[in-house]
Amino acid sequence: MSGNADIYHEMIIDYSRHPTNYETEDQRKLEDSFFKNTDVIFHDSNPLCGDSIDIGMKIDDNKVTDIKFSGKGCAICMACSSVLTEIAKGKSLDDVRKIEKNDILSELGLEQLQAVRIKCALLSLKVLKSALYTYLAKHLDDSQDVDKLKEDAASLY
Repeated sequence: MSGNADIYHEMIIDYSRHPTNYETEDQRKLEDSFFKNTDVIFHDSNPLCGDSIDIGMKIDDNKVTDIKFSGKGCAICMACSSVLTEIAKGKSLDDVRKIEKNDILSELGLEQLQAVRIKCALLSLKVLKSALYTYLAKHLDDSQDVDKLKEDAASLY
């Protein structure tokens, strides 16, 4: 491996062993669980490899004030979920809507990821966008805005 590849490999391993913005299943059972006090939660999974995650967000004044994920996944899924939550935390909802796959993949040196692993890497982005669109749909009054939101969601993948 080259020097950069070694660094990225180590980052992926570290994130998979010590994910950031992560709540374990045991922590979710506690009364003060982050997931019991969120504004939106969304779940999705990749049945082909077994990755399964939830993302929860606290939103205040159109800004993601806190975000966490929970679930199980391969090293790439866990690393990308950690990186994505780091990127999204503190951002406006408009900025979160603009997050793209390369924003995550480039952080971990995964731009050339094989097609078979891309779903692992992007599951968290799919869950984040679905959670965001769910939240926005509940808070929009204008039917044109809802239609635009549906178009955005349909063009995700």
